[in-house]
Amino acid sequence: MSIPPHTFRENVVAQDPALGGVAQDPALGGVAQDVPAPDTCTHLTGADHVASLTAALASLNGQLGALDRWGKLLADVLCAESRGRLLAAGNGGSAAQAQHLTAELVGRYRADRPPFSAICLTAETSSLTAIANDYPADELFARQVEAHGRPGDVLVLLSTSGRSPNAVAAARRARDCGITVLAMTGPAPNPLAAVADDAVCIDSPWTATVQECHLVALHLVCAAFDEAVLAEPSRVPTGPALGAAR
Repeated sequence: MSIPPHTFRENVVAQDPALGGVAQDPALGGVAQDVPAPDTCTHLTGADHVASLTAALASLNGQLGALDRWGKLLADVLCAESRGRLLAAGNGGSAAQAQHLTAELVGRYRADRPPFSAICLTAETSSLTAIANDYPADELFARQVEAHGRPGDVLVLLSTSGRSPNAVAAARRARDCGITVLAMTGPAPNPLAAVADDAVCIDSPWTATVQECHLVALHLVCAAFDEAVLAEPSRVPTGPALGAAR
């Protein structure tokens, strides 16, 4: 006997038919509802996806202070006399988001400012394939961290599960090298959050939802970084971008 599909919305109705299929936001005076787990939902409609994201953003809202600290920490490290560096890594969609973060620092987020040193380890294709060919898979990021990182640098790791072995290994190697580890993960507790110096954990069972919240979180870090860098008195020169046409 086959089991008919159940969407996110149908599962919410099953919890409380009075809600009519709408997950209420307690911040808006509604009733808190548990987000159905993936194993109880065989598919998500567009409305379901948005409802899942809305619920997950509540967990991010409670961690805004951490993201602000991260931005200020990056400003302290990257603007220091030693000109520290940001390293970033992740797998799959998280790899793309790690590259997004480094691009915002080497390029810019909103305000014009000088570039800062930021390397996405997942974009080093020759290094990745060489390491994967010659070493255990857990060394994929850890070896690059050891090569590029210096004491006082910052490593940002993204993992929707928080259980990616290569990310956990990279975090441990970074800590051994005196590098600060910041992690963005899915629900806590998880191994990556446990080994990181600080972690922002998104409370959602849905991988796509976690990734979407991570993107919001990355932008908030960039905004806090820019605010700290450009605060009066500014730590860096302002005005036309270096190399801009005159």
